[in-house]
Amino acid sequence: MASAGPDLLAALPAARRGAASSAFLWSRGRDLAVFGGSAAAALAIAALSAGGELPAWGFLLFVVGVDVAHVHTTLFRTYLDREELRRHPALYAGVPLACYAAGVALHLASELTFWRALAYAAVIHFVRQQIGWAAIYRALAGERARLDRALDDALIYAATGWPLLYWHTCPPRAFRWFVDGDFVSAPWLAAAVGPLGAVYAALAAAYVARVIHRACVARAPLNLGKHVVVATTAATWYVGIVATNSDLQFTVTNVVVHGVPYMALLYTYGRERAGEVPGSLLGRLLSGGLLAFLGLALALAFAEEMLWDRLVWHDRPELFGGAAEEPLLGPLARALLVPLLALPQATHYALDAVIWRRRHTGPAQARALGFGPGRSAGAREAPRPCGEA
Repeated sequence: MASAGPDLLAALPAARRGAASSAFLWSRGRDLAVFGGSAAAALAIAALSAGGELPAWGFLLFVVGVDVAHVHTTLFRTYLDREELRRHPALYAGVPLACYAAGVALHLASELTFWRALAYAAVIHFVRQQIGWAAIYRALAGERARLDRALDDALIYAATGWPLLYWHTCPPRAFRWFVDGDFVSAPWLAAAVGPLGAVYAALAAAYVARVIHRACVARAPLNLGKHVVVATTAATWYVGIVATNSDLQFTVTNVVVHGVPYMALLYTYGRERAGEVPGSLLGRLLSGGLLAFLGLALALAFAEEMLWDRLVWHDRPELFGGAAEEPLLGPLARALLVPLLALPQATHYALDAVIWRRRHTGPAQARALGFGPGRSAGAREAPRPCGEA
């Protein structure tokens, strides 16, 4: 989650930390399905696919159905909640305006400058989300030692940072984050790949040693949720960036592990919050359950991608119609339009770094994160990975 993702632990009021009944956000089965199952599915698709460009079905399923749709689920935490808007009007009005103004300024400097800034913001967002999941699992398990936090954070940064270093220094990859050239080419850093890979391996060994020590010496329960987050982060980032070299394999390993758990969290939060305000817009929307939640997110995602393709990219007429030709927009028109179309994404990155950190977290958010008293009856429906509806 952007300039970062949510540091999920910081979202919890101090009085609620340690109040969880188990070391899982929702339940053992649901957590393993959402985190482990999504990663296993992504890795299986990457292993079984022939690679190559992202086909139309992959674009619809992974880009529209997971990546773009998960951005729009942030609405259930923010703009669809009237009380939330009244509590923080400056935040919810100011962030989109600031993001748009910054986007226009960057695009006027150059189109590549805009995409490069957005790409690096996205990278920070993706990495910080994994840091946040590990933090919440530490809190749920009652792990308070500074060593655990330092080791978890260092290993996740290495598991994501080392593949990114490889990407920046290796010969051109057959994929990109947003557009060609959005990552800086840094072949002069190639000499650091080997030594930093050794540091990564040492951190992984230290993590395993810490797990063994806690289990065998401290007799602490196995923090399975955290270990799944750490292991799947390492596996998907390595496979998607280093071990393979295709647009399809990178996309599936990149977006599924990021988007599916986030959507599960937002659905759980939305159901909890809807139980508190049943007559509100949020409550009415979520009275339709998972289908309503996914239906709105998918409809917005498809509409957004259709606008991108019809107005800017013109590269998937088989999905969105229109001629496969270059757009006729001038530089000023593009500088005004492209940041506008990217606004849901940029706003998601910025807000997501704030909304999960707020000290005075409400009870719905605490319960959605696995803390506080029992969930409302309506919220006990399992948060399922996108695509299982």
